[in-house]
Amino acid sequence: MLFNSFPFLFFLPIAFASYWLIGKKQVQAQNLLLLIASYVFYAWWDYRFLGLIIISSAVDYVVGRKIEESSKDHKRKRWLALSLVVNLGMLCFFKYFNFFLGSFATLFGLDPSSFSLQIILPVGISFYTFQTLSYSIDIYRGKLKASNDPVAFFAFVAFFPQLVAGPIERAKNLLPQFSQTRKFDYAKATDGLRQMLWGFFKKIVVADNCAPIVDQIFAGYQDMSMLALWLGAFLFAFQIYCDFSGYSDIAIGTARLFGMELKQNFAFPYFSRDVAEFWRRWHISLSTWFRDYLYIPLGGSRGNKASIVRNVFIIFMVSGFWHGANWTFVAWGAVHAILFIPLILAKKNRINVSIVDKGSGNWIAQGLKIIFTFILVTVAWVFFRAPDISTALNYLNGMLIPNEYRGAPFRLNVVLISIIVMLVIEWFHRKKLHGLSIENKPTVFRWTLYLGISMLILLLGKMDSTSFIYFAF
Repeated sequence: MLFNSFPFLFFLPIAFASYWLIGKKQVQAQNLLLLIASYVFYAWWDYRFLGLIIISSAVDYVVGRKIEESSKDHKRKRWLALSLVVNLGMLCFFKYFNFFLGSFATLFGLDPSSFSLQIILPVGISFYTFQTLSYSIDIYRGKLKASNDPVAFFAFVAFFPQLVAGPIERAKNLLPQFSQTRKFDYAKATDGLRQMLWGFFKKIVVADNCAPIVDQIFAGYQDMSMLALWLGAFLFAFQIYCDFSGYSDIAIGTARLFGMELKQNFAFPYFSRDVAEFWRRWHISLSTWFRDYLYIPLGGSRGNKASIVRNVFIIFMVSGFWHGANWTFVAWGAVHAILFIPLILAKKNRINVSIVDKGSGNWIAQGLKIIFTFILVTVAWVFFRAPDISTALNYLNGMLIPNEYRGAPFRLNVVLISIIVMLVIEWFHRKKLHGLSIENKPTVFRWTLYLGISMLILLLGKMDSTSFIYFAF
């Protein structure tokens, strides 16, 4: 079920009303309702893949209990290995089987299409797989106690706001909330609605209006001017940001309606002053997951320069490959690794930790750093968007060759204005949790903004029109 769909407009009020009518002291009943609602939400897409979530949940629930009960380390390792094999096995089969088989066939000069299987990628499998894996790993490391409530645990894995595209929640943050008594908080609920409204604006008004222009430019890039190619890359940068962060805003806001707090997943990344800061602000739940469960175990920033370079390349290459079974994603990760390594070797990867403000030094210098970082990230996005490496390289080559400008695609004014509006609002709220954190503003100002954004969504957007980009990952 899509957030930007009519079924969701009926589903959410029913789930919300039923949830709070149960009563704040009936935690088990609320958890059961959330579990059922989450399964309905997911099954709306394809009920056949609901079994994968149930299997993943059941395996890690049992594994967690067994790891905690085992006193011998070799048994604990075996149970953890079971979790890794089952979860990563399902992920690799559905997401990467055809990729590896096709690459193997190409290597030996065979036709890849004759070896491929008709495999449908289950929506959200990359997200809930990592969520359950972190639960088992944390129990093995002694950082978390195993759950003894199967309903709460299954609801934690399948919690519908963040089920299919994150944030990737850690059990130590979200799971305890399923054991606590939840009380309706009007202030949190209204802020959740504000964040949802902002997410819908970014998705429906900005991202969905960027999409057809981006598609047109990338599809016919051979006949486009240099300026048009830069425009395509620029608009895709905002399409993917507004699409994905818009989903996260809707997810986090929806969770707050049910008394649940999810972690911030985006912290205005396009205001970053270097690539290291960008990765502290972009898809935070995934970047911190790889940091804690891959980068640090590999040695992190400890050791000699060669090991640091190796670790950085591994984490970015794996991060790229996580996004999809295509060499373009690996190349995208490699580009970011190349941009990141000089900063970490020079120990300048944490010089821009605080949010840019008047205390950050010369405003002109700060602004130039933001623009330069955005350009680097935008160039890297070409690999992410292109269907193959050859197309990406040809597209980038076209961005460097001046030629005659042959006009811009349709609705450009609407798109650029919506991007400017989004950037201005987020700039003034860059120290907040989301772009519409205006609870302290005058009532007239707040409602004027609410109505204005709602009108833009109604006039410039379409419900049930497009899925979210990260549903494909």
